[in-house]
Amino acid sequence: MNVKKIKLNAADDVREFVGAAGKCDFDIDIFYNRVTIDAKSILGVLSLDLTRELTVKYGGEDLSFENVLDKYASA
Repeated sequence: MNVKKIKLNAADDVREFVGAAGKCDFDIDIFYNRVTIDAKSILGVLSLDLTRELTVKYGGEDLSFENVLDKYASA
């Protein structure tokens, strides 16, 4: 299971992230506090507090998805 921290600042960031997640054939979840959201759900991701750092957990490998994760990685 891979874990990365990301920060999505705008709706366009969410759209790009969810689009990349939707192309993956493995489960991807986003965690914030005790809330778990399917990363392939644009409404679910938009319902999160985007001012906070989000934790992404996924169990597969996809180079284009990981490139998007690196783009939004928080320091």
